[in-house]
Amino acid sequence: MTSIVLVHPEIPGNTGAVGRTCVALDLELILIHPLGFDLSDKRVKRSGLDYWQHIRLAEFASWEAFLEARVPRGDQMFLFEEYAKSSFYEPDYPPDAYLVFGRETKGLPAAIVEAHEAQLVALPMRSDKVRSLNLANTVAAAAYQALRGHLS
Repeated sequence: MTSIVLVHPEIPGNTGAVGRTCVALDLELILIHPLGFDLSDKRVKRSGLDYWQHIRLAEFASWEAFLEARVPRGDQMFLFEEYAKSSFYEPDYPPDAYLVFGRETKGLPAAIVEAHEAQLVALPMRSDKVRSLNLANTVAAAAYQALRGHLS
């Protein structure tokens, strides 16, 4: 099963919208603490609408706790950063991929990026007028690309 991993998300509405995408595509949502909000925040549930109860949710106290518990293979992990040299169109995503996204304002922590440089991918943007995309939109685009060929 493909999983969406949000590392230190800050905006409850984005996490709720990502959760809705996860339900729609039958993906697991993994949240890496600390979060910039409380999961009981009504804004999370409002964005996730009445789908929030159907989310397959896993939480980890830290990135290290996630790595220790899940032990992801290198070919399973795809870390999304706007400055990555590889396009997210390039990889062949396995059905058990982990699609990893950082917080809205700062992206992934430098230590995580440095440890996984070979697994960095970016969504290409044709205009230089946009610095980055909304997290929920990026997750949706990445999830559909990763599942291409696995969806029926």
